[in-house]
Amino acid sequence: MSRLDQQPDRQRQSDRRGHGSWQAAALWLLAGAVLIWLALVAVGHLLGHQWRDSGLVRWDASVDRSLAANRREPWTEITHLATFLAETISVIAVGLVAFVLLRRAFKRWREPLFLAVSLIGEVTIFVSTTLLVDRDRPPVRHLDSAPPTSSFPSGHTAASVALYGGLAVLAWRAGAAVWLRTLATAAAVLVPVVVAMSRLYRGMHYPTDVIAGALLGCCWLAVTSTVLLGRRAPT
Repeated sequence: MSRLDQQPDRQRQSDRRGHGSWQAAALWLLAGAVLIWLALVAVGHLLGHQWRDSGLVRWDASVDRSLAANRREPWTEITHLATFLAETISVIAVGLVAFVLLRRAFKRWREPLFLAVSLIGEVTIFVSTTLLVDRDRPPVRHLDSAPPTSSFPSGHTAASVALYGGLAVLAWRAGAAVWLRTLATAAAVLVPVVVAMSRLYRGMHYPTDVIAGALLGCCWLAVTSTVLLGRRAPT
């Protein structure tokens, strides 16, 4: 068989390997998402039922009551603005812009796909968790309108970790300039903390809600970065 005859066969074999690697990546992503979801549902159920009268839940409520009793300007307005860093519309807008810029910068789909999967996967795990977990909002005055979802976990906190943490991962992976990596890392750390504290201050979540949201974002980022950006990432 000539070299020209062998080329189509090699191309077909390469295509099959690529297709198989993406199938394996999808299965690993699904397995990771299910494990995170199961852990969140289990903890949320305990907090909302078996542990309802525990010291942990009483401490949870005491933190919110203390913050609510000491609300004052300018913190009320500052926390209102800070919440927009992780509002749905903000995350979608920043995510879309970043997706386009990443595609143009890397000239391939792996990095923008990583960010998209990080955001879509996070919100999917969050929403599916709230459908099964029934935990009321803290017993204080809420400064924001409460969506018809469980208080556990904090979607704002999880989204901020997935978005800004994902951008920081990509900045380091790309070997970006020192100032850009420093800025991305600072945002990945500070924005989730500010968002979490704002949600507590505004009476929308318990401390355990925002901690669970942060863990959701971190765990899912670990899964997506390992599967889509690691050594055995699909090509």
